[in-house]
Amino acid sequence: MERLRDAVAEGRLDMDEFEERLEAAYKSRTYAELEPLTRDLPPVPGALPLGAVPATGPTPGGAPWPGRIGGSGTSSTAVAVMSGFQRKGRWTVPAHFNAVAFWGGGELDLREADFAERAVVITCVAIMGGIQITVPPGVEVDVRGIGIMGAFDQSGAQTAPQPGAPRVIVNGLAFWGGVEVRTKAPKGSKPLDGGGYRKEL
Repeated sequence: MERLRDAVAEGRLDMDEFEERLEAAYKSRTYAELEPLTRDLPPVPGALPLGAVPATGPTPGGAPWPGRIGGSGTSSTAVAVMSGFQRKGRWTVPAHFNAVAFWGGGELDLREADFAERAVVITCVAIMGGIQITVPPGVEVDVRGIGIMGAFDQSGAQTAPQPGAPRVIVNGLAFWGGVEVRTKAPKGSKPLDGGGYRKEL
């Protein structure tokens, strides 16, 4: 997908070809289905052959930041009414995500997530409920929410934003409820130079 984006930026593909190939890439299930999509494009210097796995590479969701930004959001809304919701593991955070907790709770874990855009906005409404958002170190977080007999809290060790890392803007309203944004590395992981994490076995 990165090669297709580079190709359209360089004028090697027009928008119709780009969209057609991108859609085919999302539907692909094997490397054999992906190979024809970039066969006529020049190779990326230093890139591994398609399907090759680096000996000490990152796990899915732990790739360096440029490889984790772009694409379509997995879902754009989560609602908990006297119940709960959870988004964690490998998912794609859309440019705008809405989370609502009314007499309930929700968890958004972004540590292994991809991001549709470099800057994403998460709007939280917590009414007599709570929402917890977990981001990995290196991600810039901007908390702008309003608390009325409630609070928007940010916890965890704050680190300098990593080059190319996404920016997460959290806004909304907490009324007799709370929204907590915490910074925490993925469990059992080790930071990579280009951003992201590698699982330690």
